[in-house]
Amino acid sequence: MTMSTSSPRSSAAVSRGAVLLLIVAIVLVALNLRPALTSIGPLLGTVSAALNLDSATASLVTTLPVMCLGLFGPAAPMLARRIGVPAAAVVALVMIAVGVVLRGFFGPAGLFAGSLLGGAGIGIAGVLLPGVVKQAFPDKAGLLTGIYTMALCGGAAIAAGVTAPIAEASGSWAVALGVWAIPALLAAAVWWPAARHLDTRAGHRPNTGTRLLTSPLAWSITLFMGLQSSLAYSVFGWLPSILQDRGVSVVMSGLVVSVSLLVQTVSALFVPVLAARRRNQQLWVLGIMLCTIAGMLGMMWGPIATMWPWAVVLGIGQGGCFALALVMIVLRSGDAMTAARLSGMAQSVGYTLAALGPLAIGLIHEITGGWSLVAWLLTGIGLVALTNGLIAARDRTL
Repeated sequence: MTMSTSSPRSSAAVSRGAVLLLIVAIVLVALNLRPALTSIGPLLGTVSAALNLDSATASLVTTLPVMCLGLFGPAAPMLARRIGVPAAAVVALVMIAVGVVLRGFFGPAGLFAGSLLGGAGIGIAGVLLPGVVKQAFPDKAGLLTGIYTMALCGGAAIAAGVTAPIAEASGSWAVALGVWAIPALLAAAVWWPAARHLDTRAGHRPNTGTRLLTSPLAWSITLFMGLQSSLAYSVFGWLPSILQDRGVSVVMSGLVVSVSLLVQTVSALFVPVLAARRRNQQLWVLGIMLCTIAGMLGMMWGPIATMWPWAVVLGIGQGGCFALALVMIVLRSGDAMTAARLSGMAQSVGYTLAALGPLAIGLIHEITGGWSLVAWLLTGIGLVALTNGLIAARDRTL
């Protein structure tokens, strides 16, 4: 594997060790793109009681970071142009680290300020990674996208699983939330020496962003990213409640979601690697979207005895959806800066849509008192995502 870059200094041959270090750095950055989101859930009740938050206020703690992913994603290309991609990623990682510390140790104001800052950092770093992959590994886009998507899912699963035990062992929920600053700072320390020779500013074309806004292909990719993300956050936010209403215990419903999340790490690795070998990814989009829709409906309407296999099907579908959305950003882009700008567009709009999904489900459930209309809503979102995914998967380049 060789690493190609756009500047004369970095386009020279580099050692295998430098390539491996960059891959490790990408993995470490990806590992830090979800713990700030998934670590708060297990402790939300404890945090709310400690800070005297009502349920409506507490819900903002989980919604605000997701909204920030969309609101601050567009800042990534601008920051990269000003200071370069390596430095921009370091800034994003420091924002994540400071954000998780603020959440734990500075009361209600720190909780919300930290959620805002951490979500902004995640939004910026997440937008930058596809451009780095396009620039440094243009011939291995599927493999590298699969690796960092698997790391992203793995980070989410780890944080969801170990934050509560950390709180119990330390006797402090603040420590359990703040501890996630350590891997963020570690990632920054490894990233800078590994990626400091990369510089996508040289490949910037000022009118790229304008062209993307008028491109049907760019909007198809954006809607696929946004709608599949909406399904993912809707499922993670409401599936435990759905299962509990069907008679599943609180502990067991959480375990089902955890299993589905762990399955995502496998499909997130292999789906983009295999899909990138084809010039057209439509069959892959069809397969993983049908798995997602079938998994959701199976969990909601199938016999309780079948919830475990449906959880696996759902995990395969959702892990593959997210990885395919990311790899199509890389495959459909003609150069690294286009990939960075498309990533910003897709993720900024996408995560805004993703935050609206759980909100709509909560309102529908409150009005109807059941889940039937929710199931139809999720199915409709899935079908629209499928349509846009099939358009985005055609062999074309921006």
